[in-house]
Amino acid sequence: MVTLKKITIAFAVAWVSAILAGCASTQAAHHSNSHQANSHWVGVWGASPVVSAPNTPGFNNRTLRLIAHPSLSGESIRVRIGNTFGAQPLSIGAATVALQADGASIIADSMKVLTFGGRSSISVPPGALVVSDPVALRVSSKQNVAVSLFFPTDTGPASAHPGANQTSFVSGAGNFSTASDAASFATTIPSWPFLTNLEVQAAENVHAVVTFGDSITDGYKSTVNANRRWPDYLAARLNAANRRIAVVNEGISGNRVLHDSLAAQPRFGANALARFDRDVLAVSGATCVVVLIGINDIGMGSLTRNPNEAVSAEDIIGGLQQMAVRAHARGLKVIGATLTPFRPAAYFSEEGEKKREAVNTWVRSSKELDGVIDFDKATRDPSNPSQFLAAYDSGDHLHPNDAGYKAMADSIDLSLFK
Repeated sequence: MVTLKKITIAFAVAWVSAILAGCASTQAAHHSNSHQANSHWVGVWGASPVVSAPNTPGFNNRTLRLIAHPSLSGESIRVRIGNTFGAQPLSIGAATVALQADGASIIADSMKVLTFGGRSSISVPPGALVVSDPVALRVSSKQNVAVSLFFPTDTGPASAHPGANQTSFVSGAGNFSTASDAASFATTIPSWPFLTNLEVQAAENVHAVVTFGDSITDGYKSTVNANRRWPDYLAARLNAANRRIAVVNEGISGNRVLHDSLAAQPRFGANALARFDRDVLAVSGATCVVVLIGINDIGMGSLTRNPNEAVSAEDIIGGLQQMAVRAHARGLKVIGATLTPFRPAAYFSEEGEKKREAVNTWVRSSKELDGVIDFDKATRDPSNPSQFLAAYDSGDHLHPNDAGYKAMADSIDLSLFK
């Protein structure tokens, strides 16, 4: 006699078997597609966002045309858009990607409409990001990309990357995401609001190096619209050597290892330890990170300038060790970079110089790092090693000029990125 209990058990077994079979077939399909494509997504450009200053106006019924420079070529592209510090949902009414022609104008036949899960519009919750569906677009490491985003309602203060050293554009009222000419984009901005990453589909052996740091990685004082930050020069070297390695710049001007931005300067961003997961570990295809940060901890946290946030060399080293542990746990190599000279910058002190030297000694000798780039040696004046070589000094004695950024990139042993 078949009992209700036996029927129930038999049904349960069949149901579980069906679920497992479905999972297996789905996994097999995913594996098959992955094997056929023999590719994965790799970040080729990045812009770490910061919170806008209080009372900063947002964008309402406006289209942004944001200009970015991929570090690696590809045949298919997708973008990440972040409402990282937003206090309200971010409504994206339309989005496109195209190759830049000049200024705000684009090459018309390169323009592709971006969708999100097949939809042309999307709402991004506060603190969240969205990834677009991929589109077939041949992008080159020698040509800028223009991402256009239409916001039909007020965005509120934007999560943006300030000090981009790149001019982007804002339209008059309306949706101009598909406009190919520059006529509708009369306003320029020196920042990247909301756009955080570009990614291309690449072969499995292609990967990304994340450059993580402060204004010296961000490229402050380099020539605007010329892509002359040291990560740009590194990407050019890798491309010239036919190395299929992308470079994703995640520097923020004014950033520190252990403290958030000063209250008067929200554009300096969250401390490096707080943003490490978002800006390094979450980068698609990343296998290596170059860490160059700590000089602002020394200068901004001095006993005379900001005694409540003064840190020791040991404190900074402790922060660098934490980054190494977290990167290694995710399988990333960690390359330490020595801090560049800063005598006689505005926040230079003899005490700070001793801290810089102590941090650099640790970077050069640490067994917790997988390699070292000696930017200090590459840029210092041999006769006055606590200051830049004059030919590399932008004039503020803290940031290199274009020649200095190039010297930094030229000093890097490319075999570090095997």
